[in-house]
Amino acid sequence: MKLLLVCLGNICRSPMAEGVFRHLVRERGLNWQIDSAGTADYHVGEAPDPRACQASSDAGIDISALRARQVEAKDFLRFDWILALDGGNLRALHAQTNSDASAQIGLLLDPFLEGKQNSEVADPYWGDLADFQRCLIQIQHAAEDVIARIS
Repeated sequence: MKLLLVCLGNICRSPMAEGVFRHLVRERGLNWQIDSAGTADYHVGEAPDPRACQASSDAGIDISALRARQVEAKDFLRFDWILALDGGNLRALHAQTNSDASAQIGLLLDPFLEGKQNSEVADPYWGDLADFQRCLIQIQHAAEDVIARIS
């Protein structure tokens, strides 16, 4: 399984999601490839936000070595699933994809298009560490669900 997690700048939600998924698949001995990217190029090459690093570290997950990148056309061929963290980024992904794309595209909180309520992970960027911690918990629950359904 090859999974790409996507938010806007790839310094908050998606690197936290990448860290959570990598941690969980390693614990379960799954052979998954996990990556993250942003739909915008605001932070390409930058480390995750310090609050994202702290929230992740508090959960036993180190994301400090990750670096932001922007979604590329080849990602739509390289990954099995591309999961956006919110509707705006989901729309951006759909706008970037083409007829050659093989990846399934959805929302992290609703990857199987079941129409769940609250299907977006709120962007903690303008908040404090507590907002990042709440975001991480939401991502952890979603990751558990995705892994259980796909495995």
